[in-house]
Amino acid sequence: MNSCLAPDAHPVRPTCVLPRGAWDAHCHVFGPGVDFPYAPDRSYTPPDAPYEQLRSLHDYLGLTRGVIVQASCHGSDNRAMLDAIARSEGRYRGVAIVDGSESDAQLEALDAGGVRGVRFNFVAHLGGAPDLAVFDQTVDRLAGLGWHVVLHLDAQDISTYAQRLQRMPVPFIIDHMGRVKARDGLGQPAFRALLELMENPLAWVKVCGAERVSAGRRPFEDAVPFAEQLIQAAPDRVLWGTDWPHPNISQDMPNDGALVDLMAMFCPDPAQRHKLLVDNPLTLYGR
Repeated sequence: MNSCLAPDAHPVRPTCVLPRGAWDAHCHVFGPGVDFPYAPDRSYTPPDAPYEQLRSLHDYLGLTRGVIVQASCHGSDNRAMLDAIARSEGRYRGVAIVDGSESDAQLEALDAGGVRGVRFNFVAHLGGAPDLAVFDQTVDRLAGLGWHVVLHLDAQDISTYAQRLQRMPVPFIIDHMGRVKARDGLGQPAFRALLELMENPLAWVKVCGAERVSAGRRPFEDAVPFAEQLIQAAPDRVLWGTDWPHPNISQDMPNDGALVDLMAMFCPDPAQRHKLLVDNPLTLYGR
């Protein structure tokens, strides 16, 4: 079982001033483990990164709202996420992990608790693809709730699951720019497949996780051209987030203040930045 580095405890003050109402559309809370134990079958054990730390970071960076995405280290036990949302006085929404056994009443309770979507991990180092029958059955249940699906994929999975993605009946979000690799260039098949996927009006993408796209050295500017093209391809269906506290980073931990300024590099236009940080997340998470 892998362990994770703690996030950078000293974020710089961003030079970019964020618009009023800006969202961090991809962040996590971990533990504290004494109150919310980690899943026995987890592939990594993170340092505790509780609600209080997340809220303090958002206040410091100028982020007003947030989406807490359930991570695999907590499995389908969504209590830490739900506790954070409940304590936030409406500031946060959530994306859950489910195992397919949930009743309609349980899904409705998650909705009442601020959940607006379900996440599925396909990434190999986190256990690989889920049971696809459970995946399909779960997706079919989401439309009535007004939820969407968040997909954490490896780059090559975009082509592998292309047909399944094209028949999705609800909005779906590709995490972290599809985890394409900057070293393989803008012409790589995985990135071309992602751009083609963005022609689907139900497809969204998060232009975050630059440290996962980059060759791996701060300030991760080699990820900028990929984010720029995705924003251009689907300006009304892009989201951005910090990915705090950056699970599974083994070296060159991002600085969250620097990530805000990196976002400003690939989205320099104030009107588009307002879409990215305010209007677009409100479409999915505003209720």
